Amino acid sequence: MRQKIMKIARSKKAATAIEYGLIAALIAVAAMTAIQSVASETTDMWNKVGSEVTNN
Repeated sequence: MRQKIMKIARSKKAATAIEYGLIAALIAVAAMTAIQSVASETTDMWNKVGSEVTNN
C-alpha cells in the first residue's frame, strides 16, 4: 500500500491533477467572492427601489 502511495506521489500525472484541482478551487473562491459582491449590490438596489415606491 505504501509503495502505491509513493508511486502516485512521484507521478507527474498526479502532480498535474493536484495542480488543476488547486486552480479549480482558486477559481471557485474568486467566483463566490464576485457573486457575493454582486448580490449585495443588487439587494441594496432593490431595497432602494422598494423604499422609493413606498414613499411615492
